[in-house]
Amino acid sequence: MENKQKQLNLDCEHNYDYSGMPEYKNIKRPDPEITATFRFRCQDDYDTFHALIKEHIYDGKKVFDGMQKKEAKTTWFPLNEKSSSYYYASDNPKNPRFPVYIVSKGRWERNPTSRALKDMGVPFYMVVEAHEKDEYLNIVDEDQILILPQKYLDDYDTFWIDDDPRKGPGAARNFVWDHSIENGHEWHWVMDDNLESFERLNDNMKVKCTDGTPLYVCEDFVLRYENIAQAGLNYAIFCPASDARPPIKLNTRIYSCLLIRNDMPYRWRGRYNEDTDLSLRMMKDGWCTVQFNQFLTGKRATQTMRGGNSAEFYDEDGTKNKSQMLADMHPDVARVVWKWNRWHHHVDYSPYKNNKLIPKDDVVYEDYDEYGMKLVRR
Repeated sequence: MENKQKQLNLDCEHNYDYSGMPEYKNIKRPDPEITATFRFRCQDDYDTFHALIKEHIYDGKKVFDGMQKKEAKTTWFPLNEKSSSYYYASDNPKNPRFPVYIVSKGRWERNPTSRALKDMGVPFYMVVEAHEKDEYLNIVDEDQILILPQKYLDDYDTFWIDDDPRKGPGAARNFVWDHSIENGHEWHWVMDDNLESFERLNDNMKVKCTDGTPLYVCEDFVLRYENIAQAGLNYAIFCPASDARPPIKLNTRIYSCLLIRNDMPYRWRGRYNEDTDLSLRMMKDGWCTVQFNQFLTGKRATQTMRGGNSAEFYDEDGTKNKSQMLADMHPDVARVVWKWNRWHHHVDYSPYKNNKLIPKDDVVYEDYDEYGMKLVRR
């Protein structure tokens, strides 16, 4: 374990040191050494077999998981440990030192981010438009609600000059940026309203966290360096537990759950893909971005949860305009492509691979620090 940890501590290509952070030792899980195939003459024979192994071999546990075909099912013996059987809790929980904002619109009935943060005991503000305030009072206290001033909508740069009145979430994100500065903060968190959970990836398991310590840990890491402009948590769906990957990825787009440095000379713009645009402008000016793989957000797919900007942006335009705007913003690195039966943007991040982190000092950290987090069986 010690050797694996030390190999991850120093990434020579990007010159970052991950020591002093919580343990992280994922590996690429090997393929099975032996594969046995059972053939069944009919569904009844399979059902009988399934019931027998579930009762006598797997102690009543679910045998077959995942999106398996009717005629081709697989499982492991012994069964892989289920991440859902555990949670992370700290014996000394820490909340983020910087303010947390949720930008929300039309999602007072189902607002998973606010629920997740409440369950973790993390304080936050909910930013809403004035006409929806009463609806949001059903899910958060009045002192948590911030009303988006109309001037942020009126003054917002949608990038395309047209008659389309839609703004997207960027105007509200500009408001929280200014709000955090006015309240004396150096950084701020801004989150989408459709984040289901906050998780830790370690030992090839993605496990739900039950307090705000992971956000505090991310803050600790970015504060080690002079030139990180923003950071954020990757999506859990993009980090399979069976894969090996570094604890962080440098110089890529950050979205949905962002930690932003307040003294940056930027603001949000654009009706679509404003998160990727902001990341690109920062990296083009030589700043670094940090995407955490050790800590993740469980997020519903954009078009599967109504409310927010879904009705505004997807019902009419699909994804073509979203992709085209980013290509217009950054024609040197972005282009529109057709894949998976819809339009997407493709961005080349390779020009920014030489953006190197600059440490603030020469502090030597221990191999790892769990910050009091403990893996607990449910």
